[in-house]
Amino acid sequence: MAVGVLACLGIAAFAFGVTLGDGAGPPRPSVAETLPAKLLAGERIVAGFDDTAISPALRGAIREGRIAGVVLFADNFPSRAAGRRLIARLQAIRRPPKLRDPLLVMTDQEGGLVKRISGAPTASAQEMSARGAAFSARRGRRTAADLRDVGVNVDLAPVLDVGRPGGVIAQTERSFGATASRVAATAIPFAEGLRDGGVVATGKHFPGFGAAGENTDFSVERIDLSKRELRAVDERPYGAFAAAGGEVVMLSTAIYPVFSGDPAAFTRSIVTGELRDRLGFDGVTVTDALETPAVAHFGTTAEAAAAGARAGADILLYARLGPAERAWQALSAKLRAGALRRSEFEEAAQRVLDLRAGLATAR
Repeated sequence: MAVGVLACLGIAAFAFGVTLGDGAGPPRPSVAETLPAKLLAGERIVAGFDDTAISPALRGAIREGRIAGVVLFADNFPSRAAGRRLIARLQAIRRPPKLRDPLLVMTDQEGGLVKRISGAPTASAQEMSARGAAFSARRGRRTAADLRDVGVNVDLAPVLDVGRPGGVIAQTERSFGATASRVAATAIPFAEGLRDGGVVATGKHFPGFGAAGENTDFSVERIDLSKRELRAVDERPYGAFAAAGGEVVMLSTAIYPVFSGDPAAFTRSIVTGELRDRLGFDGVTVTDALETPAVAHFGTTAEAAAAGARAGADILLYARLGPAERAWQALSAKLRAGALRRSEFEEAAQRVLDLRAGLATAR
């Protein structure tokens, strides 16, 4: 059946191409192709900030297109009403022409121990798995309603990591199961529930973090699994997520020595080779937070930003504005100097622009 669909799409594309060739002229450039380097770089950055004050620096970064959105944490939500007002003020900041679709507003609302916004009690991934796919889907829709009520449009959930015994993901009840099939069967309905409720879901942490003993927020983690094991077990839920139309995947900052000695988010054979080429994911990729011990050993903020962009990470995620601004400066300069490939940069930025445009139509 998939072959038939692809064949039909191929025929349609061919027919469309012929029509264009019959006097319609060349296709119009994408929005990304028309943007200067400084705005292209901004579409690759999302930043966090403290409390509910919009500093002049943050306002300027949004107004000048140096960031594509924000990531919010618990201190940005002292109350639901305060968070709602904050997000409305952020979205009201005037942005450059062609970049006026909604800002990405991200938060971690997994349920269980990991949630940034108060409100109705939310089940952990472990509980959702135990209660089944229908329950997970309902929790996804309820979570979407809670998030949309305050203005969040991207949930950094669900966790698609297969929870191995002794791993931090299983210990903290963040995994939907101990097998790839169980994770896919119960996590993807949660993601679909989010999407049904108008919120973008994010599968994380590719290529799989279930074997890690500690969170990368606190230490450098090495996942010593073979390619065969990673592909057969850990990557499988991400393949199912991609096939179900998943829009965003978060990249792990753990090290997978079988692929490279660098964090996964900076490893092209993982980000582009495994996720895009092998699993067929065509949505937006976002790194895990980059101001952590897992990344600090790699190099400077500028070096890490360039490595992430070269690997194929569409969005670089920073918990603070300062490092985000330094990353933006580095990407802008390297893009202008030709040290980063413009065509690939445009493709990544266009995926982010398309995601933002979809948020506009969903409102």
